[in-house]
Amino acid sequence: MADYAERRRIMVDTQIRPSDVTKFPIIKAMLNVPREAFVPDAAREAAYMGEHLPLAPGRVILDPRVVAKMINALDADQGDVALDIGCGLGYSAALLAQLCEAVVAVEDDAARVADAQAALSEHDIDNAAVIEGALADGAPKHGPYDIILIEGGVETVPDALTDQLKDGGRIAALFVDGRLGTVRIGHRTGGRLSWRDEFNAGAPVLDGFRKEAAFQF
Repeated sequence: MADYAERRRIMVDTQIRPSDVTKFPIIKAMLNVPREAFVPDAAREAAYMGEHLPLAPGRVILDPRVVAKMINALDADQGDVALDIGCGLGYSAALLAQLCEAVVAVEDDAARVADAQAALSEHDIDNAAVIEGALADGAPKHGPYDIILIEGGVETVPDALTDQLKDGGRIAALFVDGRLGTVRIGHRTGGRLSWRDEFNAGAPVLDGFRKEAAFQF
């Protein structure tokens, strides 16, 4: 039988800590949350390999290093209400639930919503809920939010989503330009959003987050 707890420890020691993720609550969450329970059954053996895992056409479960660094840069706090866009099978929501007061996670596929909610419930994570909807729409009726995490590539982030941030709130997004990508953190202050670059990464662009093609004569 696979020793997933030992694989988790090795992942944290060889992938997470060397990536400058040193905040104890994040390290503790990464050690506590069984990633193998939040990936497709066929990918369980690869759960701790340190790479994106295929989820569906055009969708991946992000490399744990990328998730950890994004959450680290968001500076998640115990009093925060978090919005997790594209939570997949719930791994990122489970991590955020260890760090925040409450998590609202959004998926656009009914089967993934059911599987993610079942996995969270099975592991007694009762401060995270998964709802079905278009990823780019977020979940405005449950907001506003202190932090927003987008689990995939974007070319642009709709105002309808960033408007769900509280003043003083933070959003993490992986902006993709061709084959290159940069994770940026947006800070909402006085109704305005300012972005700063954090680190390089890549992922497929999510539905609803592509730039409209410019019209050409």
